[in-house]
Amino acid sequence: MIYIGGDHRGWNLKNKLKEWLHEDGIDFVDLGNNEYDKDDDYPLIAFKVAETVVRENGKGILLCGSGVGVAIAANKVKGIRAGICTSEKQVVAARNDDDINVLCLNTDMISEEDNYKIYKLFINTLFGSEERYIRRLNQIKTYELEKR
Repeated sequence: MIYIGGDHRGWNLKNKLKEWLHEDGIDFVDLGNNEYDKDDDYPLIAFKVAETVVRENGKGILLCGSGVGVAIAANKVKGIRAGICTSEKQVVAARNDDDINVLCLNTDMISEEDNYKIYKLFINTLFGSEERYIRRLNQIKTYELEKR
């Protein structure tokens, strides 16, 4: 299951993403916004997606103009590993090495075609499960438990 959300700047690409997910036969839930609102606030959408990803042990895709805002907000939720990916090589490393569970796409600097390629790799790349990757993720989990 993929949980998706985007603000007004991500609105058009989010609608395209829903088409891609449907074409690929991937179940998804759109957590907002459900209508275009030029005054919406990305943190509220990012928190909703991130909390659902953690609760449901799923994956998420967030969209905004730069990808930065939604990534910052999502990463405030314990258990989220959100990453802004702007290239195919980066998303493969982010999934394989860091097991990101939320992909943050930007609509202002990356073409729709490139975002499509990044989305496909996010969906199809598995976590590498090497000992060093697991060790590093466990360090993050420990930090989250101790500091929050």
